[in-house]
Amino acid sequence: MSYVARERVFKNGDSIFKVTLLAAKRAIELNNGAKKLIETDSKKFSTIALEEISQGKVRYKVKE
Repeated sequence: MSYVARERVFKNGDSIFKVTLLAAKRAIELNNGAKKLIETDSKKFSTIALEEISQGKVRYKVKE
């Protein structure tokens, strides 16, 4: 089982709620056939989404 360190995901002081929503949306995209943005051995979409966020491949944009 893969583990994504909390410090890597929240390195910029991001909100846990924003990251949770982002990870959920990305996991749904992966489940619907989107290509992975990173190389990983993980099979779980939620873990892949968190790894992508921690590596800076997936980000959220705040609307003004």
